[in-house]
Amino acid sequence: MAVGVYPGSFDPVTYGHFDIIQRSAAIMDRLIVAVLNNSSKSPLFSVEERVNMLIDVTKHLPNVEVQAFDGLLVDFVRKNHADVIVRGLRAVTDFEYELQLSQTNRVIAPGVDTIFLTTNLKYSYLSSSIVKEIAMYGGDISAFVHPSIAEKIRAKFAGES
Repeated sequence: MAVGVYPGSFDPVTYGHFDIIQRSAAIMDRLIVAVLNNSSKSPLFSVEERVNMLIDVTKHLPNVEVQAFDGLLVDFVRKNHADVIVRGLRAVTDFEYELQLSQTNRVIAPGVDTIFLTTNLKYSYLSSSIVKEIAMYGGDISAFVHPSIAEKIRAKFAGES
């Protein structure tokens, strides 16, 4: 049984992330979307909110589960008996960084492989940071995130949550 982990901060989850989730779920028996709880950053959404948003937008994918984690990714991967880390690539600069990480993870956990999926071209420019910046200034983010996510982002910037 192929078990994969797709890690990220997902602050917020975008259509680019969702594309990688759907495609990974199609090739894995089980896919764990791992939401990083990084105490050194100040995310827009709490880890619990990000987990809940991901659960909502992936509920139609029966082999996908969402969990929060902190610490080393390879420790989380081992704990969940996964054998593959899934990473999305938008540009060459992503590849250089991700290659370093995957090689380091391979030294720490030799039984864990990393696979790279290139992002759909229509999302190659998209990042959570861009979405937050557009939303912060009242711009239309409907092309970048699921409607339920857009609503939560707008509410955050309006001070409603």
